[in-house]
Amino acid sequence: MRLRPDFEYETDASRSGAHRIFGLDEVGRGPLAGPVVAAAVRLDPTNIPEGLQDSKRLSARAREDLFVQIKACAEIGIGQASPREIDALNILQASFLAMQRAISKLRAPPDHLLIDGNRLPKDLPCVAQAVVKGDARSLSIAAASIIAKVTRDRIMADLDQRYPGYGWAENAGYPTKRHKNAIANLGVTPEHRRSFAPIRKIWCPEVT
Repeated sequence: MRLRPDFEYETDASRSGAHRIFGLDEVGRGPLAGPVVAAAVRLDPTNIPEGLQDSKRLSARAREDLFVQIKACAEIGIGQASPREIDALNILQASFLAMQRAISKLRAPPDHLLIDGNRLPKDLPCVAQAVVKGDARSLSIAAASIIAKVTRDRIMADLDQRYPGYGWAENAGYPTKRHKNAIANLGVTPEHRRSFAPIRKIWCPEVT
């Protein structure tokens, strides 16, 4: 049975006394290039855009439309971690760093966080709750997934103009056949994650 996000997690947090409740999600763990991007979103319970859903279940056009609607009615913070930081920290810790940066961009600190996944970053400023498959369960996390996904797709489209040939405007840096062929033919760019195995084998072939 397919899950549909609702506002139950947010309502429960509100009943416990929380006021500034944010959903938090990240995108971009799997690509071979580009940053990992996180978003924190606080929805107005009286003005929730219709059609909020896990960003992976939406078309690109639907994500873009909802991105505009969410930005018009919600409080948002966006953060990212660069390929260099991903290589230095590992992808999980870089994802947590992007989340912390998203939180730091909020106009005031949150008092309750709903975070997609089963692990939480350290040193959070408030109570936090890990929600497995959160983007399919919580409307706030679903909204955060849309904001993060559209933001990252736009970043990759811009990078595609700087580094043509890899198809990043279409594949967002994921390891598609075209992308892997381009790496073999054009080489590794500064936006590639050198710690990821397909890049590491090219960049440091002597390291197994």
